[in-house]
Amino acid sequence: MAKLSVLDLAPVVEGSTTREALQNSLDLARHAEKLGYNRFWLAEHHNMPGIASAATAVVIAHVAAGTSKIRVGAGGIMLPNHAPLMVAEAFGTLAELHPGRVDLGLGRAPGADQATMRALRRYMAGADSFPADVQELLGWFDPVVPGQTVQAVPGSGADVDVWILGSSLFGAQLAAHMGLPYAFASHFAPGDMMGAIKIYRERFKPSPRLQEPYVMLGLNVIAAETDDEAKLLFTSIQQAFANLRLGRPGKMPPPKADLQLDPMVAHGIAQALSCSVVGGPAKVKQGIADFVAQTGADELMVTGSVWDHQKRLRSYEIAAASIG
Repeated sequence: MAKLSVLDLAPVVEGSTTREALQNSLDLARHAEKLGYNRFWLAEHHNMPGIASAATAVVIAHVAAGTSKIRVGAGGIMLPNHAPLMVAEAFGTLAELHPGRVDLGLGRAPGADQATMRALRRYMAGADSFPADVQELLGWFDPVVPGQTVQAVPGSGADVDVWILGSSLFGAQLAAHMGLPYAFASHFAPGDMMGAIKIYRERFKPSPRLQEPYVMLGLNVIAAETDDEAKLLFTSIQQAFANLRLGRPGKMPPPKADLQLDPMVAHGIAQALSCSVVGGPAKVKQGIADFVAQTGADELMVTGSVWDHQKRLRSYEIAAASIG
């Protein structure tokens, strides 16, 4: 059976604060560690009132300091927003503080809208140089060689596992070419999932970092004691996606039993969230098994934002039990 890991968006829910969201992320990471999850990732998003992980490396440090075994990392760092040297220094520092536990997933999207991109002082042209930027970043992690005038300190020689993230065929080709593990964002952009997996596995070239292809897939999992309760909890995510598509992102709303969405919006959300398992323990166990059988995933990155933090913890308990 595939390994399970956690992708946490550090959700800021209605009625709470960013501070509470960050405390809850640490609490979830400790919970996941006890449950045997393999890794705990946080994602870079900007100008999103409902997501508290914009300063991703800082939040990773917060989580890593409060845990001891679970791998911690970024899913991901949006490389067009950053100079590769500064990313190497940040994650090299994390690796020094928490040796053998640090992952760095790299994406080529900005994780922001056009106005926010301008505020970040970076531009979409950076996406065109993504392969070169990844190669540069990998170079900063190499040991220092004689005559090298610039080095990442910390960073040079750091033990950091680097991943390519993607939601299209481009990332699959790049990960295969570079011999890096590949994580596909099927939890919100599943359209090219099967094609990307096929391309990555068929074209994979072994590298010093990875000898065999390794695929991790995002999967929304909302689990509760009953199917009906899980469906109710899932309405928070549906509302959040609807608000985002309508240009009004905000804090995560509470569940809504009588949720009614515009049919066109509802259709788009259903497509985006088609890789979701929502239900009680039996349905979740079967749904996860079916998804792994369909995709052949080596690992699943489970994401499950729930408005009530205690119910979010319980959701991850049920998911973990499903592969026990």
